[in-house]
Order: sequence, then C-alpha cells, then structure tokens
Amino acid sequence: MHGTRGFDELVAEAAGVAIEGWDFGWLDGRAVGSDPSWSYPAMAAELVRSAGRLLDIDTGGGEFLASLAPLAAHTIAVEGWAPNMPVARRRLAPLGVEVRFAPDKTLPVGDADVDVVLDRHGRLEAEEIARVLRAGGWLLTQQVGSDDCAELNEALGAPAARGTGWNAESAARAVAAAGLDVVDVREERPGLAFYDVGAVVYQLRAVPWQVPDFTVERYADGLRRIDEHIRGHGEFRVHAHRFLIRGILRGSPAR
Repeated sequence: MHGTRGFDELVAEAAGVAIEGWDFGWLDGRAVGSDPSWSYPAMAAELVRSAGRLLDIDTGGGEFLASLAPLAAHTIAVEGWAPNMPVARRRLAPLGVEVRFAPDKTLPVGDADVDVVLDRHGRLEAEEIARVLRAGGWLLTQQVGSDDCAELNEALGAPAARGTGWNAESAARAVAAAGLDVVDVREERPGLAFYDVGAVVYQLRAVPWQVPDFTVERYADGLRRIDEHIRGHGEFRVHAHRFLIRGILRGSPAR
C-alpha cells in the first residue's frame, strides 16, 4: 500500500529494484491475484513423479522447476533470455538439471528424448514439442493469453501487448495438429489488483513484453493516471488471461 508516499518516491523505488529470474516476491502485499482456479503446480508435480526424462521450457531463473524437486534423473531446462541463464544454472545445477540456451523456436533437445514437457508461460512451439516427446509422452502447459492485463496497456496509452487470437482454442488446435491428443483444456481471466503505482512499474519491468518500449519517462502521464486511480479507489484492477492444455503424444494409451 502506498500510504502517504508520493508518486515520485514509489516510482523511483520500483525503477531501482534489481530484477532477477522470475521472482515476483517484491510484489507481495502490493499486488494480488492472477492465479486461475486450477493448480498448475499440482498437475506438474504429478507428472514429474512419474517422469523418467523431463523438459522444462522457458524456465526463467529455474524457480518453478526447482520447487518440484526431486526431479527426474534426466532433466533439461531451456531458457531463451540470456540474463536468466546464470540464474537458472546456479539454482538448478545442484538438482542435476542441465540448462540449455534456446533463443529461437528450435528446442536444443534430441528427437524423442523426453517423456514429459512442462511449459509454464513459455513459448508453445507445438511441432518442436511433438518432435522431442516420446510416443505416449505428456505435455502440460499454462499459457498467457493475448488479452492478458490489457487494461494496463489501455490506461498507459500503449499498443496492445500480444495482438489477438492467442487463446485456448487456437493453442489446442496447434497442439492437435502437431500430433498430440488434447485431453484437457481450461481458460480463465482472473483478476489482478495493484495497490500502488510502484507495483505497476515493477510488473512492467519484470514482464517487458507487456509494454515493450516501457520507460517511466515515456509513460509518466499514464502512470500518474493509474496512481490517481489507486489513491481514489484503493487499487487498480486488471484481468489476467490464462489457459491450460494437457496432451499426450499419440502412440500409447493415456495414463
């Protein structure tokens, strides 16, 4: 909560915080929400327990994958953003995980090399996932849809973040076309509340694709409008856009 702190102080604090990996702990008490009704961690943990060879796509700093330990004896994590690589390796190497750099659509993994693919808010290259999965292998992905936090962009006067049409239906079609049987599809738009403008600045820095050209200076007017709204209403509320897909590569019956 901002309390008596002014706009400039809140923004300067958030702009100066070091951001490493995908740790959003700084937002505790300053932003609440965005989790859908299903539990991706619980579903992932169930798959990990039976996995012999595991792949985690776009692992960030390895925070989520590490939370699932103990992991499969053969576990690979890939990450496409170079600054996250040393963070992920420091966290995951003690768990026996090999972290590989994947800056483009190609997964640096051999054909039919894994039996479980996890993908939480990462790229969903369905054909590549089908290539690296063994027959009967599982994909579990939770994706950020194209409507995610669209109210932020609108309030700031920024272009839409992700275009249109990235949703459960379009993703499920791509997964099925790649050769997987889709056995579970879910989609929700849970609320996300920011309690001070500093939380908004931190979010935009931590998730740079929301407003790719974001700087405090460029969007100062929009940030001030959000700050005034929070001071008048206690929060600035947006809606996340999440969907989940679970599929199995054709070749053996689903477990």
